[in-house]
Order: sequence, then C-alpha cells, then structure tokens
Amino acid sequence: MPIQPSVCIDSVFEGVPLDVAVRQVAKLEYPAIEFWCWWEKDIDQVDQLCSELKLSIAATCTKFISLVDPRVRSSYLAGLEESIAAARRLGCPTLISQVGDFREGVTRDEQFGSLVDGLREAAKLLAGTGVTLAIEPLNELVDHQGYFLIRSDEAFRCIEEVASDNIKVTFDIYHQQISEGNVIHNATTHINKIAHFHAAGNPGRNELDRGELNYAEIVKALNATSYDGYVGLEYWPLNAAPDDLTEAISGLGRARELFS
Repeated sequence: MPIQPSVCIDSVFEGVPLDVAVRQVAKLEYPAIEFWCWWEKDIDQVDQLCSELKLSIAATCTKFISLVDPRVRSSYLAGLEESIAAARRLGCPTLISQVGDFREGVTRDEQFGSLVDGLREAAKLLAGTGVTLAIEPLNELVDHQGYFLIRSDEAFRCIEEVASDNIKVTFDIYHQQISEGNVIHNATTHINKIAHFHAAGNPGRNELDRGELNYAEIVKALNATSYDGYVGLEYWPLNAAPDDLTEAISGLGRARELFS
C-alpha cells in the first residue's frame, strides 16, 4: 500500500478554527490529520470530528520537557503518561518528542546517555499500548539554534541503544535537508527505525513544490521500502492571508497528487 499523507493543521491552517481546518482536510480527500499540543485542543471535539469525517489522527506531540537533563526526567515521564492516555483516546499511533536543548558545560556523551536512559524508562510506559514515541532531530542553522539532536545518524544510534519497538524516529525531511542532506539515502537505509515523516519545501518551509527538494522522487523512494506510516505535511503556505484559505487549499491539492 502506498504511503499516506497527513496534514498538520497547526501549520498549514495556522489560526483557522479547528472544525474548519479538519473539514477542509477531509474535503481534499486526505486520510489523516496531525497536530502539535494535544493539551491545547479539545480532544473530544477532535475525536468527534474525525469520527464523523472518517479521518485518522496520525500523530501528536508529548510534553516539551528535556530528555538530555536527568533532573527533569520524572516530569518528562509524567507528561508522557498523560500523552499516551490522550493518544489512545484518539486512536493515534505516534507521539512525537523533541529532546531538549544542548546543556552548556555538560559533555555531549553525558547528554546522549541521559537521552538513552530516559527513553529506556519511556519504553516501559509504552509497552503494550500500541503507541510509538518518535524522537525528532531538528536543524539548528535556521529554526532551532541550541537544540541537542541535529543529525539523523545520532538519532538512529540512540534508537539502536534503546532497543525498543516502541521508540523510533520522526524523520523531518525539511530539517534533515538543512542539517545533512542526502535525505533519500539516510531515510531509506534506516527505514525500520522511522515511525513518522514530516515534509516541507526548502528553503522557506513552505509548500512541497517550492524549493530544492524533489518530493516526487522522495515519495517514490519511500514507497519502495517497507514503510507503511504517514508523511505529515508540516509547512506554512507561502502566500497565505488571514481569513483566506485559498493558498492552503491550493497547496494541499497539489501535494495530494504526489501520493495518489
């Protein structure tokens, strides 16, 4: 089965009422939505809308608490417990996790060790839930200066050390194009460690057909692997205007053709 796209309603439809955004996704015949902070949403409303419109919920986030600082690990795990409950309530298979900023004065090896140890504890909470936690490397050159986890190879090494089927990676094609390039090779050769993809054009983080990334070839390459998850469209329409959905709808229409 070809990989399926999901629409991040928080970026593509930023500022648009929830029900309007979700109904537009369904109207454009996308199979799923995703969003960032479930705790800022009325999840009963989300669940009702998606049930009505026969949409899946591909991913949401867990609480933004550092995994590279062991002093706050208990808070991270408490937030994860809440997030697992919300994900199960919504039938959402993937929780996306950022890992925190680099801690000055602490060695990278020590912080990496904290990340691994924290994820091993997280794996115990995830066991048997049907929910996967997917850590996300981000770029530090444009969007996330000071973030700890930048490259996919370090993320994949972390997954190998944790050794849990419930802990994988969110491979953000936009971020990794900036951080390292070579995205098709890096993604496809580690496909069994990836639970979710994000996609946006580069430069600019706009529609998929703007910029240097050839998404037709990327989708083709992913379809040739065993990956059966979602590619989340997490971008901002370039010429979007307040209260005008024309650009958002147009861009999603063009992107939908990549996955047909």
